[in-house]
Amino acid sequence: MSYLIRGKIALFIKVIVVTLFVSILLLLAQSAFAQKEYVIATFLLIAVLLLSLTYLTKISVPLKFFIPGILLLTAFVVGPILYTVAMSGFNYKTGNIISKEEAIVQIKVRGIEPAPSGLTFDIKLGTVDGKPAILASDINTPEYFISTLEERIPLVASSLTLNEYGVAVEAPNFTPLTDSEFSTADKLFTGTRFTFDDQYFIALEGFEAGVVSQQILEFVPEADHFKNLVTGAIYTDNGRGNYALADDKSAILEPGWRAPIWFENYSNIVTDSRVRGPLIRVFIWTVVFALLTVLTTFALGLLLALALNKPIRGRRIYRSILVLPYAMPSVMSILIWGGMFNTEFGAINALLGTEIAWFSDPNFARVAVILVNLWLGFPYFYLISSGSLQAIPSELMEAAAIDGANPRQIFRKITLPLLLQILSPLLIASFAFNFNNFNLIYLLTGGGPRNELDGEIAGATDILISYTYKIAFGTGTQDLGLASAISLIIFLLVASISLYSLRKSKVLETFA
Repeated sequence: MSYLIRGKIALFIKVIVVTLFVSILLLLAQSAFAQKEYVIATFLLIAVLLLSLTYLTKISVPLKFFIPGILLLTAFVVGPILYTVAMSGFNYKTGNIISKEEAIVQIKVRGIEPAPSGLTFDIKLGTVDGKPAILASDINTPEYFISTLEERIPLVASSLTLNEYGVAVEAPNFTPLTDSEFSTADKLFTGTRFTFDDQYFIALEGFEAGVVSQQILEFVPEADHFKNLVTGAIYTDNGRGNYALADDKSAILEPGWRAPIWFENYSNIVTDSRVRGPLIRVFIWTVVFALLTVLTTFALGLLLALALNKPIRGRRIYRSILVLPYAMPSVMSILIWGGMFNTEFGAINALLGTEIAWFSDPNFARVAVILVNLWLGFPYFYLISSGSLQAIPSELMEAAAIDGANPRQIFRKITLPLLLQILSPLLIASFAFNFNNFNLIYLLTGGGPRNELDGEIAGATDILISYTYKIAFGTGTQDLGLASAISLIIFLLVASISLYSLRKSKVLETFA
């Protein structure tokens, strides 16, 4: 009887928890649909269906354990990878960020210019019959009028309240905005065109001035092009996310929009010397950096592990001290080392009695990066090497010593091969991690030094991930499409190297 009661209570709790999660996901799906994020909304609805079927029915017991991991893997690993693949095929950069519909609206707003007369007015924002209006003053003429979206109403000075500069601040049937209403005035008045005459309108410059302007560009929806009303020039969709002149592809209207260019970003990596040259240089340094880091940290960690594997006095104290760099947050360590390498005030130059510009010379900057990463990485390899050494049967080394092998031969023929077999997955993982070690490069050198005057993006210590970050976010022209293409290449490189190394080391066969 008590068993049945506990079962019913557990079922009730399960239904409550599942209902809570499903309700949250449905709320998020509704929000995603409202913002036209249909892919996200569809995924959330599928997640709701799978969770409901898995936990409220007996369709599959194993799925109850796997479905949370599958959904999280899809949302945070598979989804971003697919999005990166999709964006790598788009012209997606500064000037081509928004959608085509938004770009058309922006071009219309920007497609105006002041009238040849150059007339400007002092204005007061307000409303007429609840609709946006401006009270305009030309103190030189003087001329006063109210302008709405539909009409222009002339006024006489005697009916107005003027300030000390002769600018009208109150008028009949005109209600000025209060101080609290100014908080929403930007959304209501910016981009609004107030009537001046049949050809021209008044465009606001801030909240205190209006300029008589005219529309230069007109959008023709039927033909999907813009027409210059002054010159008659036609700007058509160039298929790359911009409206451009047919006989001058460089004459484009801005902003543009995200448009598919398929494999052009990938071809630019090979054919465009401005991209190819820095990318090859950065790739070579990335491989060298990752290899040197793994070799130096593993060598030092193993050396210390071998030294402290022998019974010596104070061994526990030494081990605790060696683990301290690993226990300290890496961000703090990197920033501290950055200060220590300072040319004028750093501890390194003070101890060596030199004035080396560590972060101004490419070679010294690379040495500094390797040294700092050695400090950050050797405790990890010391720990895993110590554990691995203790896992190697001592009988093997004793038998080799009896057969006449010296310590060097025992290490080279027995200890090291067994260690490499045990630690191969960790060495590969360390290489993959340092291949994308963004924090170290960004915080220590910023990828520099580099010649910014020549427009260089890639610095001497930039690795692929930091170079990609600069392409996407770190320069005046943010090329997210090209950065996505390079990111996908990085992913394929790391995955290929890792799979090849695992296959050659036969680790997967060992655990199969």
